[in-house]
Amino acid sequence: MSIHPHLLILAGGASSRMWPLREKSLIRFGSSAPAEPLLISQLRRYQALGFTDVVIVGNPDNHADIEALTADLPLRVRVAVQPEPNGMGDAILRAADLIPPDAALYINQVHDVVDDWLHRAILDGFAADPSAAYVAGSEREEYFPGGYLIVDGDRLTGIIEKPGADKRPSKLVNIVAHLFPRAGALFDAIRAEYARDLTSDDHYERAMDALMKRAVFKAVTYRGAWNALKYPWHVLDIMNHFLNQIDGQQVDPTAKIAPTATISGNVYIGAGARVFAGAGIVGPAYIGAGTIVGNNALVRSSMVLDRCNVGFTTEVARSYVADGVDMHACRVLDSVFASGVNFSAGCTTANLRIDRGSVSCRVKGQKIDTGRDKLGAIIGRGAFLAVDVMTMPGVKVGENAQIGPGMHVHQDIEDGARAYVKQEIVIVRRGES
Repeated sequence: MSIHPHLLILAGGASSRMWPLREKSLIRFGSSAPAEPLLISQLRRYQALGFTDVVIVGNPDNHADIEALTADLPLRVRVAVQPEPNGMGDAILRAADLIPPDAALYINQVHDVVDDWLHRAILDGFAADPSAAYVAGSEREEYFPGGYLIVDGDRLTGIIEKPGADKRPSKLVNIVAHLFPRAGALFDAIRAEYARDLTSDDHYERAMDALMKRAVFKAVTYRGAWNALKYPWHVLDIMNHFLNQIDGQQVDPTAKIAPTATISGNVYIGAGARVFAGAGIVGPAYIGAGTIVGNNALVRSSMVLDRCNVGFTTEVARSYVADGVDMHACRVLDSVFASGVNFSAGCTTANLRIDRGSVSCRVKGQKIDTGRDKLGAIIGRGAFLAVDVMTMPGVKVGENAQIGPGMHVHQDIEDGARAYVKQEIVIVRRGES
């Protein structure tokens, strides 16, 4: 390809919908190599596709981390900051001074994980006709609450946000994989929408719609997996994407595996990990560096990162466990644990409703259907759950929260809170009634 676009990655926003997790672009995932932040693994993919010039739009909380993480990459990376989460249009304009107006521009969101062939198809289309713009559309039979592309023959003529199931103009849902032949034209169109002083924050979508009326836009239909990290339970979807990339059994030579431990399926085991007698690891599974899988413990279809203790008889199933988590004689099912969580003996994350219905979570006060029939707990960094705690399906526990022994957690617990059960102890001595 003779002309390669500049790459603009949107990695800002407040991540407030991810509570009690932090900074979705920096959540670490691993497959055939040590785990690294999602942003970095995405950048490696873009580098393999031939990109060299990258602008990342971060926020006040993550831009310093982004600058440090990208400093040694073989890419020209510059970071812009969006001070407030004021929408995609504002985020894109924050990068305007770093991108030549005549340059082609490819816009992506860090938290959209798709197959590489979609990016290649868009780049190939641009190589064949660099005068047109290209927009990815995920073909879906069922209704999806997103933007829908309006198609006329082989051209896109508009985009409409959340039209409703009975008013869909096509089956193509907008994915933020957009290639524009001239960055300056896009910037001008977004500025024109801000000049209209409308109350809605869909300036970018309106600018695209306006450009489609006077320039050639082509849809690139995508039928592969699309995993978007929008809510905390979506970590499990991204985890599965990475787990499915593990091919065979990759065991670091410094790891120690007991002769009576069982390893089956596609499994990665990192440096210095120890798997004790009677333990089982069933792939796809990822075990990070320095992690201990204790006697008779079971890890299956899960990702357990570095320096964790999966203690005696613990089961971890279909779950994501970040660094430095301690678990002992407990059950971690369909759950997401941030770093430093203590999950004590006898604890269980209930993952199935009695009526076997879809599990809901509360996000910013609103009840959201997760679309999952099994979902355990989402537990924030440094939380301590004492012995015999049981969390109900879809419950979230905040950072550094403390849950007292024997408690059944039926509702979300905020950051730093202490929750415990008061009990009345009655002792009846011999001979008393």
